[in-house]
Amino acid sequence: MSAEQRTSWMLTGATVAGVTALYVPCVQRTVPGGDSGELITTACELGVAHPPGYPLFTLLARIAICLLPSLSPAHSVNLMCSLLGAAACGALCISVCRLAGPGPGAVLAGGLFAVSRLSWQWSVVAEVFTLNNLFVGLLFFLTASFHRAESTTQRRKTAHWGALCCGLGLCNQHTLVLYVVAIIPWVLQRLHSHRELSLRGLVSLGVCFLAGFLPYIYLPMSSYLNTARWSWGDQTTLSGLLTHLLRAEYGTFSLAKSESSVNLTTMLKAQLDHCLADLSLPALVLAALGLLLSSWDRMCRSVSWLLTVMLVLYSLFFAWRANLDISRPLLLGVVERFWLQSDAAVCVLAGLGLSRTHSELERRLGHGGLWKTTGWVLTMALLAHMVRTNHRECDQSRNSVVERFGRELLTSVPTDSIILTRGDLPGNSLRYLYYCQGVRPDVRLVDQEMMTYSWYVAKLAQHHPGVRFPGRWWDPVHPEEKDTFTLEQFLSHNTQRHVFACIGLPEGDPSWENSFSRWPMGVCDYLAPLQRQFHPKDWADRTRNIYNWSEPHDSFHPASWEHVANEEMWQARMKTAFFLFDLAERMQGEGKAGLFELSYILYKEIVEAHSDYPPNWDKNLALACERLLRSGHRGYSPDSLLTCSTQHFSLYLEKERTDPQADAIRSAIAHLLQERDRLSQGRRRTP
Repeated sequence: MSAEQRTSWMLTGATVAGVTALYVPCVQRTVPGGDSGELITTACELGVAHPPGYPLFTLLARIAICLLPSLSPAHSVNLMCSLLGAAACGALCISVCRLAGPGPGAVLAGGLFAVSRLSWQWSVVAEVFTLNNLFVGLLFFLTASFHRAESTTQRRKTAHWGALCCGLGLCNQHTLVLYVVAIIPWVLQRLHSHRELSLRGLVSLGVCFLAGFLPYIYLPMSSYLNTARWSWGDQTTLSGLLTHLLRAEYGTFSLAKSESSVNLTTMLKAQLDHCLADLSLPALVLAALGLLLSSWDRMCRSVSWLLTVMLVLYSLFFAWRANLDISRPLLLGVVERFWLQSDAAVCVLAGLGLSRTHSELERRLGHGGLWKTTGWVLTMALLAHMVRTNHRECDQSRNSVVERFGRELLTSVPTDSIILTRGDLPGNSLRYLYYCQGVRPDVRLVDQEMMTYSWYVAKLAQHHPGVRFPGRWWDPVHPEEKDTFTLEQFLSHNTQRHVFACIGLPEGDPSWENSFSRWPMGVCDYLAPLQRQFHPKDWADRTRNIYNWSEPHDSFHPASWEHVANEEMWQARMKTAFFLFDLAERMQGEGKAGLFELSYILYKEIVEAHSDYPPNWDKNLALACERLLRSGHRGYSPDSLLTCSTQHFSLYLEKERTDPQADAIRSAIAHLLQERDRLSQGRRRTP
C-alpha cells in the first residue's frame, strides 16, 4: 500500500469516526414516524415489508436487534442506520481520495453529505435510505477505483465487485437502478477500450450481478413459512413475488397509488431549492467547478461526466415520476428523502471542485501549502456552520412523540377491542408497540388498506385469533363480487368485540351506516351498533381528557410525522364537542338545546384551558355560542353568548386570514354585534 493510499484510508477512517460521534448521540431511542415502525416490526417478526420488500434491510435490522438485546428494537435499528450513514459518508470521502488524492476535498465530500439536514435527519432513524446511501457511496468508490486501476487484474476484480454491489443495492432501494443503468455502459465501454471485453467476462459479470439478488430469496421463504404476525403480500407464487418486486400495488414507477402528478419544472425547482438550503451555495459552486476543472483533467474527466449524467438522469426521471403533491409539507417531506441519492453525487463533485481548485491555484501561483491550508479552513468552517445550524433539528435523542401517540391510542381502548388502523401514523406506530413491545396483547390490529388485498385474509387471518372475516377480502368498490365482504358485514361478524377505527374510514364503503354509527373517542371512532343507546353526558365524561398529552400546539416542523401526531392529539380534544354540535344540527325537537349546551361547555373548557390552540377551535366555539343562543336555551345570558361568539370569530380571522369564508364570517360578526347593540338598547328602554 502506497503512502497516498494509507493517507486516504486514514482520512476516511477519521471521517467515519467523526460522523459516527456526531450521529450516535442524536439517534432516536423510540419508534419514528413514517415507514420506520413497519420496517422495525418486519425485522422483529421476520416478515416481509411493503413493496419491494427490502430483504437486505430486514435481515440487517434483525441482526441489529439480536446483537443489542438491552436496547429496544427501535433504538437498535435506529442505531444501525446511523452507522450505515457514517459508512456512506466514508465511502464518499474515499471516492474523492481515489480521484483527486487525500485532502480537504475528500473530507468536504463526506462531511458535507453527513451534516446536511436531509442526510443527518434520515441517518438517525430506521429507514432504508441510509443503506441506499451506502450503496451509492460504494458504487462511486468502485467506479473511481475502476477508473484508476492500472492493470487488467485490478479492473476485472473491481468490475466484479461493482456488479455484486449493483445487485445488492437493488435488493434495497430500486431508485439505485438509475445509477446502475449509467454505470454499466460506462464500464463496458472502458473494458472495450482496453480490449478486455469478452463473452466470458460478460457472463462472469452477469453472474456477480445476479448473485447480488440472492437476499430476495428471503421473501418467498418468509411468506411460505407464514410465521410472522405482520407481513405484506403473498410471495409464494411467481406472480405474487413479481407483484411485490415491481411494486405493482403502488404503481411500478410511481411513489404512491395516486393519479395526481406534479409539474416537472416545479419538482426540479423544489430540488434546487433544497440543494441551496441544505447543501449551501458554496457547495454548489464547488460542484460546478469540480465538473469544469475535471473536464480539463484526463485523470478525472470521464468519472466527473459520469457522475453528472447520473445526477441529471436521476433528477429528471424522479421529478417525472414523483406523483405526490409537494405543496403539502408532509408529502414534500416524503419526496425529499429521495433527493439524498442525487445529493451524494453533488457532494462528490463539490469535493472534486475543492481539490481541483487547490491543485490549479498551486500550479498557477505556487504556494501549495497556503492553498491547502485555506482549503482545510474553508472545509472546517463550512462543516462547523452546518453542524451548528442543523444540530437542533436533527437531534432526535429525546423525541418520543410517535411512540407516545401510539401508546395513548392503545391505552384508551377497552379490553379485547379490534382496532381498524388507517394510514402510516397509527398503523405503523401501533404495529411496532403491539408486535415488538408486546403492548396490549388483548387487542387485535386490522389494517384497513391491507384488508382490501386478496392475500390479507388468507395469509394473516390466522394471526388474528378471535377476529372473524366474512370473506376473502374487503372490496369497498365492488362488494357484490364473489368472496368479498363489506365493512358492515365485517362489523356484524365481530359484534362480540368493541371495534374502533383509527384514523377514520374510507369513503368508498358507506354500508356500515345501515347498522352502525360512529362515536368519537379521541383520535379514533367507536363503531357502535345502532341499537346501542347514546348518552351524550356519559360519553362526554368518558372522552374528556382521554389522553395524557402535553406537547405544545404547533411545536414541530410541518413536514414531520411528529407534527401530524401532535395535531391529531390536539384536534382529538374537540372531537366530542364537534360530534355533539353536528348531532344537534341534524336533530329536531326535544334534546336539541341540550346538545348545543353540552357542545358549548366542552368547547369552552378546552379553549379556556389552553393559551395556544388550533385556530378552528375559535371558529367552532363561536358557532356553538351562536347556536346555543338560537336554540332558546334559557340558562345563559344572550349578551354573554353574543360577546363570546363575536370575540372568537374575530380571533379566528386574526389567525386564519386566508380562509375562503372570511367575508361571510365578517358579515356574521357585524350581524351579531348589531344584535347585541339592539339587545342593550332594549334593556335600557325597559323601566
